[in-house]
Amino acid sequence: MISLTSPVRTRAHDWPAGAKLVGLCLASVLLFSLESPLAQLVALVVTGVLYALGGGVFLRTGGKRLWVLWPFVLVVAVWHLVTGEMQSGVVILMRMITSVALANLVTMTSRLTDMIDVFRRLMTPLRALGINTRSIEIAIAMVIRLVPTLILKGRHVVDAWRARSKSKGNWRVVLPLAIMAIDDADHMAAALKARGGLVSRSGRD
Repeated sequence: MISLTSPVRTRAHDWPAGAKLVGLCLASVLLFSLESPLAQLVALVVTGVLYALGGGVFLRTGGKRLWVLWPFVLVVAVWHLVTGEMQSGVVILMRMITSVALANLVTMTSRLTDMIDVFRRLMTPLRALGINTRSIEIAIAMVIRLVPTLILKGRHVVDAWRARSKSKGNWRVVLPLAIMAIDDADHMAAALKARGGLVSRSGRD
């Protein structure tokens, strides 16, 4: 999952988050069972159509979010080119892009609170065993919410570097990105501590 924001509201926003997550799981299983490049291409096209149904703005936003996959696409493509297994590489690439795009589609059309409620219901058996699942729920929410934020901040750092230097920055932007991530983590920890931490007042979830 890459994004949690959608610039426009679509019909999919009104669908239950649980149903969308179940659909995502079934679609992922189906994708990994398909070995034909044609079948993977059809799945990729259908996913593109789902984005297009949300309108031009929604489609462009989803496409921009998926752009972060390009390093993985490059590595997989080069590897299969070197090994001479291009057909297998094409299948893997289309499967990866489609599965991530579908996951991104779910997060773009689902509220974070609704998704956390789904995960909370799924972890009911753990709570029945006396396990406090609050930390797991918060961790899931933080990953879904903060990863897109870090990606956006990373782009800002790269843009700022390019505005001040002719070089692309490369490894030089790693340090400021790491410092920003640590700073965000520190603020998040302080905010959680101010609200009672990960344990409820009763000491139980």
